[in-house]
Amino acid sequence: MSPADAPPVGARIRQVRLARGISLRALAREVGVSASLISQIETGKSQPSVSTLYAITTALAISIEALFDAAGPAVVPPAATASGTRPATASHGASGTAPGTAPGAAPGTVTHALAAFAADPGRRIGPLVTPGDREVLELDSGVVWERLGHVPGTDVDFLQVTYRPGGASSSSGGLMRHPGTEYGYLTSGELVLTLGFDEYTLRPGDAVCFESTTPHRYRNDGDVPAVGVWFVFSDT
Repeated sequence: MSPADAPPVGARIRQVRLARGISLRALAREVGVSASLISQIETGKSQPSVSTLYAITTALAISIEALFDAAGPAVVPPAATASGTRPATASHGASGTAPGTAPGAAPGTVTHALAAFAADPGRRIGPLVTPGDREVLELDSGVVWERLGHVPGTDVDFLQVTYRPGGASSSSGGLMRHPGTEYGYLTSGELVLTLGFDEYTLRPGDAVCFESTTPHRYRNDGDVPAVGVWFVFSDT
């Protein structure tokens, strides 16, 4: 399977934000970052970290998969705006390109890597996914997600996750939280999990599970990559 060209992820964030009637500054306040960073992500000039990515999708009340779906219209569900009102559901037309394509995206950029997650939510990935077939998403701060499969009609992230030496889910050191339940199993290396006020060191064979709404952060303090399999179920 050859990766598709990158979808305009930043543009889709902007599209949903505007449909919500949310300003750059309001979204930035909700996410906990600067308005300039949101602007840079929307224009493709900056790469989001894991925590920023989850924070943006949570603030916009959309799933990560929906954000990266470049095949067909993106239906934006209603969500409360800063004024407390709920705008009508908005539907945005496709760009006119073939499904999964976005001409002009530069190879090697985070938006090019996000092409892996641009699949139609109704598309099955599997039942067998070989290492060469995995869709790859490279995020900021030395984190790589490889998609291990997808069953239509489910809201699940089934991933092999790699934290390179010095890599972390949040470059700022802050904790992230997002809807869902998280299960992880480390296969190699060591990974430090900060979960609320507690800290755990995961070694090969160790597993974790917790509600993703609990503030958390992963980091690799070692000198070899930390690799594991993660399963994140979103119930929203």
